[in-house]
Amino acid sequence: MNGVLNKDRGWPRGPLGGPFAAQGRSHRGRAALAQWVLPWVVPVTIALLWVLATRQHWMSEQILPAPALVWQSALEFGSGELWGHLWISLQRLFWGLTVGIGSGLLLGVWLGGSRRAQTLVLPTFVALAQIPTLAWIPLFMLFFGIGELLKLVVLVKAVVVPVTLHTLVGVRDAQPKLREAAAALRLPRHLLFLRLLLPAALPAFLTGIRLALATGWTSLLAVELLASSEGIGYLMVWGRQLFMLDLVLLCILVIGLVGAVLEHGFSAVEKRLLYWPQAATGEQQRGPVPSGWQSLLLPLALLALWQASTRFGWVDSNILTSPLEVLRTLLIGLADGSLPQALLLSLQRTLSGLLLGGSAGLLAGLLLGLSSHAERLFGASLTAVRQVALFAWVPLLTAWFGLGEGAKQVFVGMAAFFPLLIATQRGIASLSPQLGEAARTLRLNLWQRLRLLVLPGAAPAIFAGLRLSLIYAWLGTIGAEYFMPSDGGIASLMIGAQQLFRMDQVMAAMLLIGLVGALLGTLGQRLESRATRWRTA
Repeated sequence: MNGVLNKDRGWPRGPLGGPFAAQGRSHRGRAALAQWVLPWVVPVTIALLWVLATRQHWMSEQILPAPALVWQSALEFGSGELWGHLWISLQRLFWGLTVGIGSGLLLGVWLGGSRRAQTLVLPTFVALAQIPTLAWIPLFMLFFGIGELLKLVVLVKAVVVPVTLHTLVGVRDAQPKLREAAAALRLPRHLLFLRLLLPAALPAFLTGIRLALATGWTSLLAVELLASSEGIGYLMVWGRQLFMLDLVLLCILVIGLVGAVLEHGFSAVEKRLLYWPQAATGEQQRGPVPSGWQSLLLPLALLALWQASTRFGWVDSNILTSPLEVLRTLLIGLADGSLPQALLLSLQRTLSGLLLGGSAGLLAGLLLGLSSHAERLFGASLTAVRQVALFAWVPLLTAWFGLGEGAKQVFVGMAAFFPLLIATQRGIASLSPQLGEAARTLRLNLWQRLRLLVLPGAAPAIFAGLRLSLIYAWLGTIGAEYFMPSDGGIASLMIGAQQLFRMDQVMAAMLLIGLVGALLGTLGQRLESRATRWRTA
């Protein structure tokens, strides 16, 4: 295997050419040809198998449409209808990103620059952010209907969280020495923001925008799948209901292309904006979210306002149930076992999907990290698949696997796959080349290299990826129970309560989903810290 621990050091060459130089040029030519050809092997092989499967009728055309049929649909729907729906989705994405990024920037600068705001507001913001965007949709539907306002609110919620938190870190962790210089120069507030806080927070702010693009695009597709009469997500649902999987595959391709354009376009913008050494603008500060009795003031005030609004009839109780009623429903559900049973079933799906997708991601990350040939062979194809938003696969998975547990496990496994794959591959790529030299000197075999050098060296990145995979598996579980109706699960319980207008049950389920998400995140951090406790600070 080539890669980090087994690099080809070159070919023998004579000082002025000769047979060694000719051999080297030939070897380099073959290597360059292989580097160009290898990325196409996997997609071409899949295309050939696809053609063969449709011609030999291995699967029904309703389940696996022929490539010619997909191309015909591209010509038919691409003449106007497809682009019309895509344009509607892109407009929604633009307005959601504009409002969400602007709000996140202002909120992040305020929270990062004010100690009082960090104490009073940040804990409440972080607590609300623990509830996934999907879990808010039933409540948002009752408040805002199923029109355009719902899409905007869902998008803003999905975008504002990563932008706010990353901007906060960038502003809060601005280099103390630069702050001292600004104080010595007596810079006014506007110059302090433009010359110090903005450049210091820009790398973190752009990272937040990168995450916001991905989460915003995914959340938009989710809400279009659930409640929309136009947009690319709606077009996929329409195609799935009519068993037009050729249209579904076409929409998946378009969604992947949009994701790729967003990522590569933003990467180009980021490279142009970040032209200074980033390490000089910030200093990492570790510490818990500010806590204390003052941090309880805002949530207590919100609870009091909530209770008063329902008590005095300011808001319809069928839409916004009082917090005391939600607490009573939560306690009843815990006592009769309905909530723990639903929660346990969802956690089982999360852990089994994590085992499936996480194991595959770890093995794939090891393969791509250790072997440059494998990276060239599979890397481009996996990157292309990763560009497709997760919820775009729902119509295809339900057509192939039905609505049972199999489809849910595959969906949750897909959610957990890529975080661990990317983290493992990057962890191996960041290993010191001296480790490879030590392995060759000690004549270690592949298993010894993995056990003694690769896995210990890449452990911090691997466990960081495991923490993300755990969180994404939980989010995938909520999504699977939303889009693939089942007999149990916390999200299924919440959907049933929404249909019966039992908002007390909906909010009780939301609370549990947020608490479990926070606990899983904390568990992942503990596992990461415990497994890598040998590291020096």
